[in-house]
Amino acid sequence: MKALIRVALTAFVLICAAMLFYTLWQTYMIAPWTRDGRVRVYVVKAAPEVSGTVVNVPVRDNDYVHKGDPLFVIDPIRFRLALKQAEAELAAAREDLKLRQSDAKRRRGLNGIVSREEQEIYNSNVETQIAAVNAASARVDTARLNLQRSIIYASVDGYVTNLNLRVGDYAVAGQSRIAVIDAHSFWINAYFEETKMWGVHVGDVARVKLMGYRDILPAHVVSIARGINDQNGQPDGLGLQDVNPIFTWVRLAQRIPVRVQLDNVPDHIILAAGMTCTVTVGEPGRGQRGRLTSWLQNHL
Repeated sequence: MKALIRVALTAFVLICAAMLFYTLWQTYMIAPWTRDGRVRVYVVKAAPEVSGTVVNVPVRDNDYVHKGDPLFVIDPIRFRLALKQAEAELAAAREDLKLRQSDAKRRRGLNGIVSREEQEIYNSNVETQIAAVNAASARVDTARLNLQRSIIYASVDGYVTNLNLRVGDYAVAGQSRIAVIDAHSFWINAYFEETKMWGVHVGDVARVKLMGYRDILPAHVVSIARGINDQNGQPDGLGLQDVNPIFTWVRLAQRIPVRVQLDNVPDHIILAAGMTCTVTVGEPGRGQRGRLTSWLQNHL
């Protein structure tokens, strides 16, 4: 009886070990999952369209701002002066136009006294002055636009990050001074081994486990990258292809980027670009072995 018990116990242990080995093999080598996932987000670089000294920064680092909120203000004095000058030039141009139109009008009824050539000259002067008025009006619009653009507003709802701008700094047109993270644009870039791409399709259900949280977040596959960089295709200085040597008995699987969209993020989870996570594609397994596989994928 003792010998029979030892044989049965040994067989039970072997069966359990075989099942565990099979589950681990399915989990790590076959199932479409990866621990190489990164949280990504769109970042809006707020750059001024005019140059000047910063006189006000109403936001602080990591503040949440809404679309249309002011981020910083450039000294508007010179832009107001430029607007007044442009408006004065426009007023002068309009007065000059009235005078030229009056001169041309008086000569239209003097056909026998004023030559046709002189009438054409005065009519041409009117058209030229009309163009000058239009140009002056455009300068007024430009000056008014520059004054409006001296205040830089948030273009999206999001978070101000890495704020280094201070009152007194000189802002240069076209150079970003404040970065705003779009709060509605978080997604996951999951880098799957090419050997597991058979189980990844657009629209598939996915599960995301952030390294810093216990929650399993529901998600779905949005897109699959159709190309990655091939270092062997880079030519050298002579234009020849540079091929890196590899061991014929070792073939490392390439990583394919897969874009995964989060379906629901609880309020207590703080997403930050650059976070790492585990991504599993497909419905969670059924039965004891399926639950074990899901647990291994999401927690190891």
